[in-house]
Amino acid sequence: MTTGTETEPEDLRNLIEGARVVLWDFDGPVCRLFAGHSAERVARDLVDWLEGQGLHGLLDESERESLDPHVVLRAVDRRHPGSDLVAELEERLTQEEVRAAASARPTPYADPLVRTWTAVGARLAVTTNNSPRVVREYLTSRGLLPCFAPHIYGRTQELRYLKPHPHCIHRALNAMGAAPPTALMIGDTPSDFQAARAAGVPFLGYARNERKNKLLREAGAGFVVDSLEPVLQCVREAGQA
Repeated sequence: MTTGTETEPEDLRNLIEGARVVLWDFDGPVCRLFAGHSAERVARDLVDWLEGQGLHGLLDESERESLDPHVVLRAVDRRHPGSDLVAELEERLTQEEVRAAASARPTPYADPLVRTWTAVGARLAVTTNNSPRVVREYLTSRGLLPCFAPHIYGRTQELRYLKPHPHCIHRALNAMGAAPPTALMIGDTPSDFQAARAAGVPFLGYARNERKNKLLREAGAGFVVDSLEPVLQCVREAGQA
């Protein structure tokens, strides 16, 4: 656990034992999608493409310098919602995510945690801002798709519904017939926490470094782990009880 603001084992057990449905963010908790394919470079390529279309003025300076492809995508959608321009930009991002999936790095302990949680009877879903096509490809490559399918809820053409909007969480809960208090969301960004809170779903933050931990804590996340290993241990113990 992260020192100074660690999540107590008893708190972790309570979160896990109350979860009948587990909603996973994808890039972070399940894998590092851009481990070998820089997200910063993808964002720059999207900005360069816009500028190549003569749209340099479409983004403000902070959006151009954000180095986050979703910031770029959302900014364009706010100014031209539902346009062919947004559709083209979203497809370009999806293609970059597909390329990134080939070199994505599994999050330590994520694969056995997914399998163990499934084995003890929890139902799993993915609720992500990434393309559902990419999620399916990655999960298939790891042999994990049966643990989630058909419950994969990712980016749609309606980009206003990206997290922190709780839309993908509501879709998952509705499809699975689950009440928010019986679910648990695992995410690694403030937008994940904000979406879970808006949906009334308990939240467990995963922070692979101090920067992510600080961002989650400052956003208000009360439960944060820096490894999925203690989560796996708790699930195993709960399954044996």
